[in-house]
Amino acid sequence: MSIASTLDRLHLQAKENRWLWLFSIFCRLALAAGFFPSGMVKIMDERFASGLSVNHPMGHYLEALHHTGYYYTFIGVVQVTAAILLLIPRTVTLGAFLYFPIILNICILTYALRFDGSLFTAPLMVLANLYLLGWNYEKWKYILPFNRQANANDTTNRKSLESDVQTQESAGQRAVFSRHGIRLLYARFRIFFKQLLNDKFPTLFFAGVFAAVVVCVVGIPSLYSIKPRNTLAQCNRQFKDSSKIKAGENFCDCIHKNGEPLDKCLNEYHNAPEDTIRTP
Repeated sequence: MSIASTLDRLHLQAKENRWLWLFSIFCRLALAAGFFPSGMVKIMDERFASGLSVNHPMGHYLEALHHTGYYYTFIGVVQVTAAILLLIPRTVTLGAFLYFPIILNICILTYALRFDGSLFTAPLMVLANLYLLGWNYEKWKYILPFNRQANANDTTNRKSLESDVQTQESAGQRAVFSRHGIRLLYARFRIFFKQLLNDKFPTLFFAGVFAAVVVCVVGIPSLYSIKPRNTLAQCNRQFKDSSKIKAGENFCDCIHKNGEPLDKCLNEYHNAPEDTIRTP
């Protein structure tokens, strides 16, 4: 079995499950809610995360970005556009493709600067975006190399099938207000809601979703033993029980008071000697 046919079969099976359909709607709403407010802030020419100190590594970036003029506004327009496209069923695929490079850039930036504000939300948004791209696989699959081998007969058959469907749809529209049409519509609604209630819950899939959330919320942030944190007090608090309290204070001052680059402050901390002795 070819890769294309395998992916088509798996995609069709997923499309038939109402729980996965509901999850796709949740992802669309969540992603739109994540970009619309932040995009509007940029369109209104306000600095994003204005409460974050300019000396903070992410504050450096956001402050510089805010002063890029219409480029800053452009980013906001693209974010709002992507959010709106995700809310419209016909444009979900376009919105997902527009959304993906932006959120991937935010995710990489977050980990590069160890920013608490989006340390676990950014990767979750990337995964949700990938899910939407997978959910709408049938709309963009032909750009993949193994799906470019459709011959003229396949194209002709597809056009013929589309023509038949359009003919049936037009006939159905003429008969929708007839007594038979109303009964048929009612029967379809009954089948839809019955399938919605009786579809098998994809336990394994949602177990994977739960595991991804746990990894992003608990696992990935714990990879960084030292983070700039959002404030000086929060930064100093992480060194309370360490053996390098003084070096930790210098690190926080290096970030929040002096506004030095993160790499420089980290190097100074790691090269500093221990200033406390641990008791057994």
